[in-house]
Amino acid sequence: MIPVDWKSLFEPAPASASVPGSGRGTAFRNIRKVRIEWSHCDPAGIVFYPRYFEIFDNSTNALFERALGLTFFQSLKTFKFAGYPLARTRSRFIRPTRFGDDVMVVSSITFGRASFSIEHRLIHDGEICVECSETRVWVVHDPTVPGRVESHPVPEAVRAKFRM
Repeated sequence: MIPVDWKSLFEPAPASASVPGSGRGTAFRNIRKVRIEWSHCDPAGIVFYPRYFEIFDNSTNALFERALGLTFFQSLKTFKFAGYPLARTRSRFIRPTRFGDDVMVVSSITFGRASFSIEHRLIHDGEICVECSETRVWVVHDPTVPGRVESHPVPEAVRAKFRM
């Protein structure tokens, strides 16, 4: 279990002079091209909605990989953290996408103290098909309880990479 103030995760992060980059989005964004594969689809060839969440999860990792210049595995070692589990997600399905479509996923980030929000837009032929918001928490291993993780402020070294 992650010991965090869950209510605060779902509120917009207020700007704070002591937390650079808090409460506002960064100019940093990632655009990722994805081909809709048969494995994403139902028998009618339309994307089965849980597959969008896989695409968005991979897009979150791609956003961090691009900003940090490290794979997720390398980031775990470099920043000595346990990951950034999903605390909340919300999506809006506007238009279906189908087997063979080439789509673009545009992802941007807003930092709180120990949490951050990611906005994804999946676009096909210039039209937004799906919008998704994620709230994730930066967690570290609890040194006193093996196997337990706890929320931790996002390191300034990470935030700085998103401001470049």
